[in-house]
Amino acid sequence: MGSRGPRPLGKGKNQLTGSTENPALDGANNQASEGAEQSENEILRQRKEKLQRLREEEGYDPYVVERWDRRDTLEEVRKCFDRLQPDEVAREAKIQTAGRLMTLRRQGKATFADLADESGRIQIYFQFNEVGEESYNFLKKWVDTGDWIGVVGYPCRTRRGELTILVTEYSLLCKALRPLPEKWHGLTDTEVRYRRRYTDLIANPEVRDVFRARARVISSIRKTLEDHGTLEVETPALSILAGGANARPFRSFHNALGLDMFLRIAPELYLKRLVVGMMGRVYEIGKNFRNEGIDTMHNPEFTMLEVYWSYANYEDMMDLAEELIRNAAKAVGALQIEWQGIPLDLARPFRRATMLDLVKEYSGVDFRAVTSDEEARKIAAEKGIDLKGGESRFAVLNLMFEAFCEEKLVNPTFVIGHPTEISPLSKRDPENPDYTHRFELFICGRELANAFSELNDPLDQRARFEDQLKKKEAGDDEAHAFDEDFINAIETGLPPTGGMGVGIDRLVMFLTNSRSIRDVILFPLMKPKG
Repeated sequence: MGSRGPRPLGKGKNQLTGSTENPALDGANNQASEGAEQSENEILRQRKEKLQRLREEEGYDPYVVERWDRRDTLEEVRKCFDRLQPDEVAREAKIQTAGRLMTLRRQGKATFADLADESGRIQIYFQFNEVGEESYNFLKKWVDTGDWIGVVGYPCRTRRGELTILVTEYSLLCKALRPLPEKWHGLTDTEVRYRRRYTDLIANPEVRDVFRARARVISSIRKTLEDHGTLEVETPALSILAGGANARPFRSFHNALGLDMFLRIAPELYLKRLVVGMMGRVYEIGKNFRNEGIDTMHNPEFTMLEVYWSYANYEDMMDLAEELIRNAAKAVGALQIEWQGIPLDLARPFRRATMLDLVKEYSGVDFRAVTSDEEARKIAAEKGIDLKGGESRFAVLNLMFEAFCEEKLVNPTFVIGHPTEISPLSKRDPENPDYTHRFELFICGRELANAFSELNDPLDQRARFEDQLKKKEAGDDEAHAFDEDFINAIETGLPPTGGMGVGIDRLVMFLTNSRSIRDVILFPLMKPKG
């Protein structure tokens, strides 16, 4: 083999031998025994030495190859040749494929291996007479599990019925210096899986399936919105104000301008500026950043859908939310799903209930009869709610909802009628101005979406921003920033508008039965080791 890269291995004739499905045949080259006997660092050291010898003794560089003409994926091979009978070799159909060696099982002048690519996994068979002495000896001496190889050969089926590629030529495309996770037990340490997602994806094919499902969910959302004439746009992720939600932002600093800046907590105010600018229906799928804790439902960097339709209201957004979720569910499976043992039927109409009614249902307290802040705080204290002191009856209502109702909302439920005090960007209910035309969608006790009939009264908006500013000055880090330019925008005229935000990560969690938000984010934030 030359130093410029691998050459194909030799050719010959062979009679197909038996299958190698018995794990006992793995021997010393089995990654399981290798991992059990040596630490990863020791294996790394040995493989680096092996690489150096390969370069010196063979004049061969396993990293020089730039491309390989892969004509067949492993899934395509399986679909096309599943018809083969035991002991049948389809020599009229040459396969040219590539992938990563997951196992190697050597038996003298025969070597069986498992080859994997992004589409699946298949057995491959190297036979001394088929590939030739030089190439077979190269395989024995220099090729390890984890290496990437290109393969040319014929589809066949072993006597025991295993669909296999009988290799006639191969090329070593890339050498792996670190070992694969232990073969039979897989990669199960949760922290290691998140820190080394690339290894997790290798060891656990079902993880790859989750992220393929995520892609289909996002594609479905885009199609649904575009079918409704909604334009996808991009708005700033870095700005001098963090607005659009009540949350603690991440701070940064722009050296050239000498300005404090923030990563966005929501794109809402920019998107509504676009509606003011006569863009009609718009949406954005993008990253938001909130300086908050990490748990199974929260990651500081997460993905949101925000959509705004001119001439619509929050009831239109409820209908849209059901349509988006149902279409996404169908894109990855069915409308009847299960999340962590909880069956959910997404085909049924989602429940719609007011916060007042839910608090009465689950706590027994009718806040319609509560007329003073003091009375509300007394009730909360009797119910075991921790208070800071000075909360209004509307703030207490929200605390009661969080304490007694949220976890009970298992089946999809639109919670409507939020107090105006906690909804600084939502239209008031004209029949009851203390409450708003807003909803939050809950599934399995978790919030999935938030939507408003958008506030477009600039005088009311200014007053609510001023109220939020007072709370921020009093120490509330999550109070909404005062955005003068946004006031200017809606003074220019924001038409009646319905807006909604949907947590993409949480939606994918539900549709893929994933326990933690980290299971659906490729590279979740992790605290440094040590």
